[in-house]
Amino acid sequence: MSHSNITVTTWSLEQTSPSDLRPSPPPEGDGLRIVRAEVPSPEFSRFLYASVGGDIKWIDRLGWTYAQWQEQLGRPGAETWVAYEKGTPAGYVELDAQDDGVVEIVYFGLVPAFRGRRIGGHLLSYGVARAWDLAERWPGRTPTKRVWVHTCSLDGEHAMANYERRGFRLFRTEDGQEPDVAAPGPWPGAFPSV
Repeated sequence: MSHSNITVTTWSLEQTSPSDLRPSPPPEGDGLRIVRAEVPSPEFSRFLYASVGGDIKWIDRLGWTYAQWQEQLGRPGAETWVAYEKGTPAGYVELDAQDDGVVEIVYFGLVPAFRGRRIGGHLLSYGVARAWDLAERWPGRTPTKRVWVHTCSLDGEHAMANYERRGFRLFRTEDGQEPDVAAPGPWPGAFPSV
């Protein structure tokens, strides 16, 4: 079975100083907590990835083996920060420490039921702050000099604006072809058929 291709625009954004971060206040109420998942857990990370990315065509990690997940999560400087609302996972930020004081926000997003409730701006702000102070938790790491992220035209409609409001600056735009696949959902049949 062949898939047609679609054009996808990818935008890469960066901060080059901790003072670039313009944080968003936490949402009203006291039900939100952000906690680092300190024990690498392929099961939990795959749940977050599939649950947050299922309706926006995150597919690159769906075929990963357990060992591939373990390797990624076990990298020095890799961190997963999870937002919980009243004990329920609402979204996450995955950080990856790279060479020369660079930290990438590899994944960031909310489970669909938690979008549009002012959680995303706060979670992103918190995750970026953790990218800036990451070296404090990893002895021997170079202090962070640059935090970067990419988003694309398949991501949520508010993603780019959220990054820009938090103080990220665009440094690269690329167009490419990707297979036009169905949104996989966190499990088959998770989304109502249209």
